[in-house]
Amino acid sequence: MLQYIVKRLLGLLPTLLIVGGLVFMFVHLLPGDPARLAAGPDATPETVALVRQDLGLDRSLPEQFVRFTTGVLRGDFGRSLRTKRPVSTEVGERFMPTFWLTLAAMSWSVVIGMLIGVVSAVWRNRWPDRLGMTLAVSGISFPAFALGMVLMQIFAVQLNWLPTVGAASWKHYILPSLTLGAAVAAIMARFTRSSFVEILQEDYVRTARAKGLSENVVVIKHGLRNALIPVVTMMGLQFGFLLGGSIVVEVVFNWPGMGRLLVDAVDMRDYPVIQAEVLLFSLEFILINLIVDVLYAVINPTIRYR
Repeated sequence: MLQYIVKRLLGLLPTLLIVGGLVFMFVHLLPGDPARLAAGPDATPETVALVRQDLGLDRSLPEQFVRFTTGVLRGDFGRSLRTKRPVSTEVGERFMPTFWLTLAAMSWSVVIGMLIGVVSAVWRNRWPDRLGMTLAVSGISFPAFALGMVLMQIFAVQLNWLPTVGAASWKHYILPSLTLGAAVAAIMARFTRSSFVEILQEDYVRTARAKGLSENVVVIKHGLRNALIPVVTMMGLQFGFLLGGSIVVEVVFNWPGMGRLLVDAVDMRDYPVIQAEVLLFSLEFILINLIVDVLYAVINPTIRYR
C-alpha cells in the first residue's frame, strides 16, 4: 500500500505541470489588459507601460511561463497583481473558510443523502421511495443561486433567524452549507439507492434473511458495507467538486473564501492568483482520488494495491 501511495504522489508532478501549462495559456487568452486595470482608467500610456514592466508582463510568454513554473517548483506562486501580496498568503487566508464550508455541506448532505437512498432501496417502488426520489430530483434540478436567494428571503429577511453574509459564527454556515450541499445530497440519495438495490438482490443477502436475521442487521451489516465502495467514490468526487465549485454560493452569500477570490481575480485579470487557485483545485482532486482508493482497501480487505 505504501509503495502504491508513493507512486501516486510521484505522478502528481507531470499532471500538475500539464495543468499548469494549460491554465497559463488559457489565462493569457482572457480579454483585457491587467496593466491597464491595475493602473486605472485614467492612466497615460507611459504609466501603463511602467506598470506592465513592474508586473513582468512586458516579457514574452515563454519567459513568463518559465518564470511561473520555476516559481511553483519552489513553492512561490508570485505576487497578486491586484494587492501586491504573495499569492500563497492570499489563497491561504481564503482556504479555510472554503474548507469548513465544504466540510459542513458535505457532512449533512452525505448523511441525509445516504439515509434517503437506503430507505428508498429498502422500500423500493413504495411511497418512501417515491418521496425520496422526488426530493432527490428536486435537489438536482434547483439551481444553487436560486436556492440560496430563496433561503435568504425566508430565513434571513422574513423570519430574521439567520445572517446572510460573512463567516463570523456557526450561524453563518447554515444557509451557505444548505445551498451548497443540496445537490450533493440529491446525487448521494440516487447513487446510494441504485447501489443498494443491486446489493439487496445478491445471494448472500437472501442467505442472511433465510437464516432469520432481522431486517436491520441484513441492511446495515450485510448490505451497507458492500454498497459503500461505489458510494465512497461518489463522495470523494463530490467533495472535490464542492471545494472547487463553491464559487456561485460564495458570491451569493459574499463568503470570504477561494471562490470569491477567484471571481475577483478574474475580474481584475490577476493571473498569478487564477493560476494558483486552478492548480490547487487540481491538486485537491488528485489527492481526494488517492484517499478514495485507500478507503477501498479499508472497506473491502480483499482489495490490494501494488
